[in-house]
Amino acid sequence: MSGHSKWATTKHKKGALDKARGKLFAKLIRQVEVAAREGGGDLDGNPTLRTMFQKARDASVPMDTIERAIKRGTGELEGVRYEHVSYEGYAPCGVAVIVECLTDNRNRTGADVRSIFSKNGGSTAEPGAVSWQFERKAVVVVPRRPGASEDDLMLVAAEAGADDVVDNGDGWDVVAPPGELPAVRAAIEGQGWAVSSADLQMVPSQSVVIDNEADARRILRLIDLLDDHDDVQSVWSNFEIPDSVMDLVEV
Repeated sequence: MSGHSKWATTKHKKGALDKARGKLFAKLIRQVEVAAREGGGDLDGNPTLRTMFQKARDASVPMDTIERAIKRGTGELEGVRYEHVSYEGYAPCGVAVIVECLTDNRNRTGADVRSIFSKNGGSTAEPGAVSWQFERKAVVVVPRRPGASEDDLMLVAAEAGADDVVDNGDGWDVVAPPGELPAVRAAIEGQGWAVSSADLQMVPSQSVVIDNEADARRILRLIDLLDDHDDVQSVWSNFEIPDSVMDLVEV
């Protein structure tokens, strides 16, 4: 879990600093649209849509934009039809990578993803080659709160159905079964805790520690190039970079 926690925190910081707002909005809107198409436009009856709706609102996507995406998903408005497709592969140093996409052209997206891997020291793999190392979990990121401890948070989270609370350096990752995401988030916020993000993530069962600056740069470049592709919604990996090395990389 530590490797995932470190990377999730790094991604969150990176997103806050340099992710283009328009590109982020486009990815979130696509997620909302697909969730509505697959499970209907009722937030109460479609947990996936409810989660994607909240993600979009957390990122300040305008309500009318979200509502139009839901209507495109349900067929009330005309729109492009997207499909889920995932790719698995390896970054340098044998690091496992899962790339989740929403695309209207599977052949184009597949060719692009394979090209990014091959041109940056990685390789794609057959379905199932690395996914067995991951488990989908709900992860609620909670900043530190003056006067409150990890035990205080764990008490609230466990009562709502969470499995674990993991220190991520700046706060905690509250980990829960996927279906418990809304309840765990509501319980945490109901007790006055702030929530930085709440999402479904692929959590690795073990991590690969990268303690060399050059290797860390190569891996992060590959991950960032994948993440920047318009069709890519999420990139999950199992590497862990110690703070001492990350400080060199971020200079």
